[in-house]
Formats: sequence, structure tokens, C-alpha cells
Amino acid sequence: MIPDVRIEDHELQEALGKVEKKEEVDEKQRWIQRMIRSAKHHHKICPYYDKKTGMCFLTLGEKCTRDGRYETCPVFREFLEKKYEEYKSKGLPLPVDFADITIMPF
Repeated sequence: MIPDVRIEDHELQEALGKVEKKEEVDEKQRWIQRMIRSAKHHHKICPYYDKKTGMCFLTLGEKCTRDGRYETCPVFREFLEKKYEEYKSKGLPLPVDFADITIMPF
């Protein structure tokens, strides 16, 4: 005979909450990866890197430690994460292209 397995309401809600949170993180990471690919399509080096001085505009005057390479740059990734949060908090649709991020002022 099969034992009777019951799931309490709070256990079910907790499990569903974890799944929803994971989906949100996955959506965020997918969007960030899409923006990095799009930026790579439009720019050879980081659009926030000054070649003459070697400064990063995102860190407000600090030297870029990656010489303009942004594929794995934590500063560029953090910038995209902040942009994602801004769009989500204001209820705006997420940009499909990196150029749309730079055009849209907040």
C-alpha cells in the first residue's frame, strides 16, 4: 500500500516561490547575455571606455582594469543588472538591443 503523502500549504508556497525566483534570475541573466552579445555587435571595445586616457566612464574616472574588454567585465555586468532593475521597477518593456539602452534616458 502506498503511504499517504501530504504537502502542507506553506511548503507548497515556499516551493513555488523558489521556482518563481529562479525563473526571474534566469530571465535577468538571459537578458544580460543578450545585451552583451548586442553590445559586441555594435562595439569592438566597451562603449564606456575612453581609449585616450584608459578611463572607465561607469566607475567615474577610475582606470579600466580590462583595457576596454567588456565580455566578462564585472563593472559592465553590474551596469546591465542595474538597468534591468530600473526597467522592471518602472514597468517598462526591456530593450531588445543594446543601442536602445543608451538612447533611453531615465
